[in-house]
Amino acid sequence: MRPKGQRPEFCRDDQDVTSRYYDQIPDAVSELLSSYERNDCYHHMETSPIPSIDSVVQLIDQARQLLFPGYFSPVTDISVKLEYKLGQEMTHLFELLSNQIILAFKHDCLRYDRPCSDCAGPGREAAVSFLRALPKMRDILGTDVRAALEGDPAAMSTDEVIFSYPGLYAIIVYRIAHTLYDLNVPLLPRMMTEFAHSRTGIDINPGAVIGDSFFIDHGTGVVVGETTTIGSRVRLYQGVTLGALSLPRNRKDIPSLRKRHPTIEDDVIIYANTTVLGGETTIGARSVIGGNIWITESVPADTKVLAKRPELVYINTNGPVKEKRNQKQQSLAAGPAS
Repeated sequence: MRPKGQRPEFCRDDQDVTSRYYDQIPDAVSELLSSYERNDCYHHMETSPIPSIDSVVQLIDQARQLLFPGYFSPVTDISVKLEYKLGQEMTHLFELLSNQIILAFKHDCLRYDRPCSDCAGPGREAAVSFLRALPKMRDILGTDVRAALEGDPAAMSTDEVIFSYPGLYAIIVYRIAHTLYDLNVPLLPRMMTEFAHSRTGIDINPGAVIGDSFFIDHGTGVVVGETTTIGSRVRLYQGVTLGALSLPRNRKDIPSLRKRHPTIEDDVIIYANTTVLGGETTIGARSVIGGNIWITESVPADTKVLAKRPELVYINTNGPVKEKRNQKQQSLAAGPAS
């Protein structure tokens, strides 16, 4: 038996062993540092400006507070004049947004080695244009909220939709980002929609053009590509992809290839896990596209696209295999009843 108070041999050696591992860290640092010097290894350690992802998230939150007052910020004290409170919040948004837009402009100029164009003026002008677009943005987001309430039987109130629906959150961020995209602000719009993508699983490129009363039910896995055009009162379910056919490398500048993603006309419903590809593909108005379908050709208006039912095989583990053949050859892959 070891005498009381005497440490075992491996405990006494532990400090020496640990120090040998620490001694290897300087070599690892040197190897990583040398990798920074290679042209094929990306970093951003120069003094050139770049927008901040933390500030981008702040921008989203601040804009959302102005678009839906009282939902995502403390209720305004009735003793404080609402106009004064809005003035404070809008001033804060202007300062934050104009600073980030200026950084994005400067970053773009340095990246493409463009002549200096005094980014401060255009940056502040774009920020003011964004603020003036907020009333119109509120109007169209109101139609999106109502579309969710009317399209989802599980939705009990507009408050529930605004507070908790990931589809609406992704649409809010898209409409904020698309406004900046239309103002030719680089980098920020994509940073915004990719943040929403990471939070909701819904990937909407800020370049897409989307009409009013847009509803994404459930939403996880939805992808809407950059040149997608979506009309009014369109409903998408989870897993829907509005994507592009593969393109040859370095050919995105060819005019015939610029429209890479499909057009979805008014009042279309596309059910879960369906993929629609190609810039020449149009889904006609009032069409219903079932689930688990792959489409690369246009669909006329007022058309239902149905998938044949698969043949199901039921295996009883205690007896012989039973095959069940479906009598109905076609069915609409109905969306979830929620």
